Amino acid sequence: MNDRSFRFGASLLSAGPSRSTWRARVQEVEDLGYDVLQVPDHLGMMAPFPALVAAADVTGIRLGTYVLNAGVSSPAYLAREVADTYRLTDGRLELGLGAGYVPEEFAAAGLSFGTPGSRLRRLEEVLTGVRELLAAEADAPRPPIMLAGSGDRILSLAARNADIVSFPITAGFGAGTPEQALAARVQRVREAAGERITDIELNLFVAGVGRQVTDIDLSVISAATGMSPEQLADLPGVLVGSPQRIADDLLRYREEFGIGYISVLEPHMRTFAEVIPLLR
Repeated sequence: MNDRSFRFGASLLSAGPSRSTWRARVQEVEDLGYDVLQVPDHLGMMAPFPALVAAADVTGIRLGTYVLNAGVSSPAYLAREVADTYRLTDGRLELGLGAGYVPEEFAAAGLSFGTPGSRLRRLEEVLTGVRELLAAEADAPRPPIMLAGSGDRILSLAARNADIVSFPITAGFGAGTPEQALAARVQRVREAAGERITDIELNLFVAGVGRQVTDIDLSVISAATGMSPEQLADLPGVLVGSPQRIADDLLRYREEFGIGYISVLEPHMRTFAEVIPLLR
């Protein structure tokens, strides 16, 4: 049984046209009951660190990256950004990292997309380098680190090194049912973590929420995976049903899998907000 309290994050996709617009959106995240405001790291979207520093003046909740593309990052420059963002947000930063999965973003940085193995090695190099550089700072800033991914190797890396392990929507792909696929990945983390599993928080990234499948726009995911909306609706990262039904499912995920930190993509954060009071 997992008795860790639920936490909820909302991942915003754009800053809007002005500072005042961004401040209003940040305030809405807090007003809806979320614990963490998160921003992604994709070209064409807002720059994560300036957005989080600006948000810190509006809200007292935690602030995170979901997730930075380590494949296009330099440990030295990233450590500088992390250290100052940690300070300017009064220690509320959560540092989310991933290996990167969009070839065009590597090309824009003048880098080879490489192989899954080379991207994983780069993630480990960046993680190790950033931690060493932060530890060498006079105040040794230490934001909690989240690693996100669904492959065996990245989950093993996360189990050994991360404070938070996040399962993206692809964690529901694999042998058996989507929940069996997720259970297998949770088990991989448990086996690789050993005794430190009690110190790790498990996160589920939610890409869709609605009372019915037809209420949820899954077109982007459907095009990328070749799966129908009905098939995608069976994934743990797509929540379908009444608020109480969704709350019951998440309670079961916490009981069975130990997942108690839920991150919701911005288009669904208002719908999901109806679930939050049921899990407090």
